[in-house]
This record gives sequence, C-alpha cells and structure tokens, in this order.
Amino acid sequence: MVEEFRTGFYPIESDRILVKNINQEASYPEGRSQEYLERQAQRESNARSYPRRIPIAIREAKGIYVTDTDGREYIDCLAGAGTLALGHNHPVAIAAMRQVLDINLPLHTLDITTPIKHQFVEELFASLPPAFARNAKIQFCGPTGADAVEAAVKLVKTATGRRSMLSFHGGYHGMSHGALSLTGNLAPKDKIANLMPGVHFLPYPYDYRCPFGIGGEMGHRLSSHYIEQVLNDPESGITPPAGMILELVQGEGGAIPAPDRWVREIRRITRDRGIPMIVDEVQTGWGRTGKLYAFEHAGIIPDVVLLSKAIGGSLPLSVVLYRQELDAWSPGAHTGTFRGNQMAMAAGLATLRYIQEFGLADRAKDMGARLMGHLRQIQSEFPCMGDLRGRGLMIGVEIVNPEAEASDRGTYPGYPELARRIQAECMRRGLILELGGRNGCVVRFLPPLIVTAEQIDRIGEIFHAAVRASAPQMSVQLAEVSGC
Repeated sequence: MVEEFRTGFYPIESDRILVKNINQEASYPEGRSQEYLERQAQRESNARSYPRRIPIAIREAKGIYVTDTDGREYIDCLAGAGTLALGHNHPVAIAAMRQVLDINLPLHTLDITTPIKHQFVEELFASLPPAFARNAKIQFCGPTGADAVEAAVKLVKTATGRRSMLSFHGGYHGMSHGALSLTGNLAPKDKIANLMPGVHFLPYPYDYRCPFGIGGEMGHRLSSHYIEQVLNDPESGITPPAGMILELVQGEGGAIPAPDRWVREIRRITRDRGIPMIVDEVQTGWGRTGKLYAFEHAGIIPDVVLLSKAIGGSLPLSVVLYRQELDAWSPGAHTGTFRGNQMAMAAGLATLRYIQEFGLADRAKDMGARLMGHLRQIQSEFPCMGDLRGRGLMIGVEIVNPEAEASDRGTYPGYPELARRIQAECMRRGLILELGGRNGCVVRFLPPLIVTAEQIDRIGEIFHAAVRASAPQMSVQLAEVSGC
C-alpha cells in the first residue's frame, strides 16, 4: 500500500466503493427529507440560512426542476441565487466539465495560464462592449463574488491613494469583512465590530419608498443632485473617495432597478471627479436583466466590473474587470488558492457561448415581461402586492399591509409575516422562491434563463394560488371596496 500511495496507483475497487456509497445514499427510500433536515440542524452552523426558509433535502435536479428525497418535484425560482443561468445540470455545462476530466486537463492551476483559461478570457472580453474591452485588464479571484468585491476595493485604493468608499442604501456586496462594510443591511453587521472604516452610504433611487418622499423622475433627480452636492461640499465630512460601488439592479435589496438616466448621471459625476465607478454585476451579469451586462441598459462604460455566479457555469468563479489605468497594484497584491478553477472556466465558457448563440438575454427580457403580466393581474386582485419591479428575469414583489396606515405617497408598510406565509405556500405547492428587501418583505423571482413560456405561466398560476391562500381576507375587502 505504501508503494501504491507513492506512485499514485490506487486499486479500481476504491472508485467502485465510492460510487456504490453515493448511489446507496441517493437511492434511499422516499420519506427521509425530515431526517436529513434534522441532522443538518444538529451538525451545521447556526449561520445556515436557506434551509430555514426553504426546508428541502434535494435528491436530484435538472433544468428548472429539483426533486427532494421524498420524491417531490419543485420549480426552482432561486437558481442558486442567480448562479444557474442554464438551470441545473445543463448538457452543455456538463459536457464541458466532462471534457476537462476525460482528457486529463488540470483542475487546479492557481493563476498559471492554460488553453481553457485563454479561451475563457478571450470570449469574455469579446462579450464586453468594445469601448470597455479594448482597454481592460482582468484579475481572477477566489470562489465568490465577495472576493471580487474585496479585490476591487484594494484595486481602487491602490490606484487612487485614497481611503474612503461610497456605497448605497439597500446595496448588497457580500458577507466577508470588507464586502459587509459596503452592504446596506444592518442585521449582519450588528455583532461585528471594527468593520472597514471610511464607508459612506448614499441614497439609491427606490421609487416605491423614495428616500426623499417624492418618487418618480424627480426622486432620482434629487438623488443624483444630492450625491453631486455632497461630493462638492468641503464640509460634507467625506474625504475624496477611492471608489463608488453599486448594483444597477439591487438584488438582495429587493430587485430594485436603477433608472437609466440616474445611472448616466452617476457615471458623469464619478468621471468628472476621477472616482472609479465599480459596477457589481455578480447577480445581474450574463443576461439576467435582458442585456448581457446590466450597465448596457444605460449605455455607460464603468471603470470596474465584478462578475461571479453565472460565469462559472454553476461552479465557483469570480473575476474583476477594470480599466488598464487602474492596474497599479504589485504582484501578489490579491491572490487566492482557487482562482484557477479550470472546470469552472470550461463550464462558464460553454455557458457564455450558449447564452449568446441562443439569445438568452433577449429571452430573459421576454419571459420577464410575461411573468410581470401575470403578477400585475394578481396585483389587481390583491392589494397586499404593493409594488412590482425588476428587469428581465430579476423580479421582486413587495408585500405590504394595506390595512395599515398609508404614507403621504399612498404606500403601505411592509408585511414580512405575510411574505413568509406566501413563500411557505409556494413551497407547499412546489415553487421555490426567496425573500429579500427591507425586513424580508420582497418575494424574489430568479428563474434560470432557459425557462419556457409554459413554465412561466405555471409559476404565475402557483404564485396566484399561494397569495390567495395566504391573504384571502384582503382580496374580499378589495372586492367590497370596488363594488364587485
């Protein structure tokens, strides 16, 4: 056995044992989901999150569907928090992974280059607007989008020599220490002392709950005006910033899209003042919003773009793309053991080619419009659906309490308890959805980009039934008010 270990030879029986054990586990009798969940609760950290709201033990998955260990099938409108652009186990992604294995390509290379990495970079750059790509550099990061955020902060601080950062109310940029500092949500910060200093939060154009109490075009004009005045004010308390980070559709913040005109104004403000603009496309990138990149809607060119989730074809990968003029950091300034994930690059390359060849960005726009049509029809029946918003297949429904006192603008307070009931009813009917936004009041739809019209119709049907079961009295009251 010592000689076998030294030479790298292992008896084939060891592979058979492994496969046998996996197959035995996968073929356990139905009815064990609760057992898996109970064991998970015993063994896993108290920080686990999704199983608390989505209590499921997944046995298999294909396309937009997952099947639990009880044999029950669900439509997956979470899709790995937007990671699974092509759904679960798409044939082109699986074939790319198998090719890496079948011809003994390296799996792990740190940042040493390979033919796969070369192809990935070339086609990634070709997918970008030429005005950005022709003067861009790329940094491969660790497995997650948060690592790309950390790298971007280092990049702009090094390039500018400044120390403060600008971020936005409602923004989400990850859970690592620096990324959490840039995230708007206060709950995960509550117990964490000494977060990254010098982060200043700015008002994001959230039309339904406008920070200026106005909404509409005037609301986002006030936002950009305020930001420009703060940056001009020598008494603002904000030292010259190293960079500004923002999402063009806030994801975890509740699927809030930024108006194109506002985005163009922010680009002007940052460009005029030499502030690198970092666009976080971790969730929006590669077609989800109806364009390959969300910044294309406004026709801007950022200084830095962050990508993760979809770009690994379901496997961990993240990158920072940035203007060459910012490339002032030294060798080793940002490293990461798993930045050379070759299988992820192969699967990501296959995913990008498929998205482009079959026009999945345009499809996301069309299917998103179809889903919004269903949701508007449901909203006309249930006033608890206070706001519908989003772009492409990144849609949010803000659940409110229409029985409470309305604001001056006619908006109602959020209703997190009802949002959770609706989510649970959707699960009971075979639809996986996640919550987000302020106080977890926004039901979020993030289906894979391959979703069909028939599947969209089914999603709308299930959601309608779940809302009807969760808020029946509200529907009756609306009917009485309208005289129906």
